Amino acid sequence: MSTHEYDNFHPPKDDDPFWTETSWWSFYVPEKKLSCQLYPFFRPNQDVAACAVFLWNDEGDQVNNALYARQTWHLPLDGQPLHDLHLPNGLRYKCEQELTTYHLAYQDPDGEDVAVDVRFEAQLPPNYDQHGHLDQPGRVTGTIRLDGEDITVDCSGFRDRSWGRRFEFGRSMIKHGGHHMGYAYATESPDHAFHALAYDKGTGRCEVVHGYYVRDGQFSRLVAGERYVDERDPVTGAPTRVRLEARDDLGRELSATGTCVNQFGLLLNPNVWTINCLVEWEFDGATSWGEDHDNWTPYGYRRFFRQHRGFDGALSFPVGATA
Repeated sequence: MSTHEYDNFHPPKDDDPFWTETSWWSFYVPEKKLSCQLYPFFRPNQDVAACAVFLWNDEGDQVNNALYARQTWHLPLDGQPLHDLHLPNGLRYKCEQELTTYHLAYQDPDGEDVAVDVRFEAQLPPNYDQHGHLDQPGRVTGTIRLDGEDITVDCSGFRDRSWGRRFEFGRSMIKHGGHHMGYAYATESPDHAFHALAYDKGTGRCEVVHGYYVRDGQFSRLVAGERYVDERDPVTGAPTRVRLEARDDLGRELSATGTCVNQFGLLLNPNVWTINCLVEWEFDGATSWGEDHDNWTPYGYRRFFRQHRGFDGALSFPVGATA
């Protein structure tokens, strides 16, 4: 149990129905190119939640061909606290140690042989962006049960939390920004890791606005940089090679290149289409597993990916706009 404000729902600033809290978790089994994502999405003023549970590997890249994909909407919260939660879709979430240890479990509500039972133990303290958001790497251990097979999980993983107004409309990711953003991370160990959140600010470039770099055990926040998609699948447009060039507030340079070993496209929430990839990252002479997320607004992804496929220009970007 935790009484810490970041382990619980924040009091909404007003009765806005779009006041939102999220609690996202991701982990993987690299030798199987298998990824798992748990994503409850809360609207406390409406006393409801949505929840997504996704399992995928390199053999499926969409909801209809994933190993498992289930999204549910309008689940009653019934006033439950975030630190000890049981949603009607079968997701259980319990904080065992403040900001550090969490037990996550899921059982398919319709009897499919799909279940998750893992524990997340933080490897670093949460990194806050001062705007209602935190990110935290951790070690994830436990099991995934999938169609009669019990799969051992013992890997690095990641979580984030956000709280504030999150509208379902708007052409840009951020105010006065563009249609695209990226989210990348890798954790070789608690002494060597990175995370970067990058936004298109209307220039067509994904510029780093939040994140951290840990080298030789020394933590520092990222202050500048850019995320690049160097290669995309010629058919789907999903990233296959990604790169991060950044600088932290100690003046250290981070250069990370990643090879995507799976790709999964999904509507993460009503205003974000994302392609989530399990990535083998190389940085500072080391190799480590992590992820990269290629995020788009509905306005942006339809135009960008139709252009990528060579479809007609009916959804082209206006003159002067960028992808």
